[in-house]
Amino acid sequence: MSETRRITLCADDYGISDGVNRAIRDLIAQRRLNATSVMVVGPAIGREDADALRAVVDNNCEIGLHVTLTAPFSPLTMHYRPLDGGMFWPLQRLLRGALLRRIDADFVESEVKAQITLFRDLFGAPPAYLDGHQHVQLFPGIRDGFIRAARETAPDAWARQCRRAQASSRLGNPKAILLDTLSTTFRKRCAASGLPTNTAFAGAYDFRKLPDFGSLMRSFLASLPEGGLVMCHPGFVDDTLRALDPLTDQRAREHAYLASEDFPRLLAELQVSLAKA
Repeated sequence: MSETRRITLCADDYGISDGVNRAIRDLIAQRRLNATSVMVVGPAIGREDADALRAVVDNNCEIGLHVTLTAPFSPLTMHYRPLDGGMFWPLQRLLRGALLRRIDADFVESEVKAQITLFRDLFGAPPAYLDGHQHVQLFPGIRDGFIRAARETAPDAWARQCRRAQASSRLGNPKAILLDTLSTTFRKRCAASGLPTNTAFAGAYDFRKLPDFGSLMRSFLASLPEGGLVMCHPGFVDDTLRALDPLTDQRAREHAYLASEDFPRLLAELQVSLAKA
């Protein structure tokens, strides 16, 4: 019989809205998640929101920083560039700029350090790990500033890389292929700097198609090795979320599945554990 695999199931975007916050806290309280990434520049991450999260988290669940560098959010640092109307660039524009090497890593480093500092102020400790909203930590230019900030300001943290476990699964998902490619260099840079990363990644899919999340979760977990990470986005839909993010109804579907009894049965069937070693 094969051994149980321990993985991280991480809910992104704590802080984007009250509905998302409540859904994430509900799942943590049920021990259906063992990590959540906090967006400190979001509109729903005051001290009360941080305290409510800390109240449901135990030693089995990590709280990380969801580094945010894309619109419709704004930077904490006064001199951050590039901006558009006081906000970060939208994702596609930022990705193009990064691929053309037009992003200044020093600006990124200062902004990531500021977000880590605010996280520490809210939670009384540095983040256990760092990742990026819309995977910005992987982008050229951004990754160097991100890694430097993490090593200097949160030296005990690890970072999320987004390369999948099996190269044979690379066909048919352009987003996942891009994440695989960008993660190859990101992992090398992290290793060279002494920044640990997760062994493998799953969770990327086309949110617009509203697929069955239970089937997706089975596919995510089937080949994920020990130490792998699955990204998810559970949430209750509210007006704040609708105004800020196109991912709405699928968040409710993700929460419903993770809160159901089907999910722990799947974990048992596949011999996957969310418990820390």
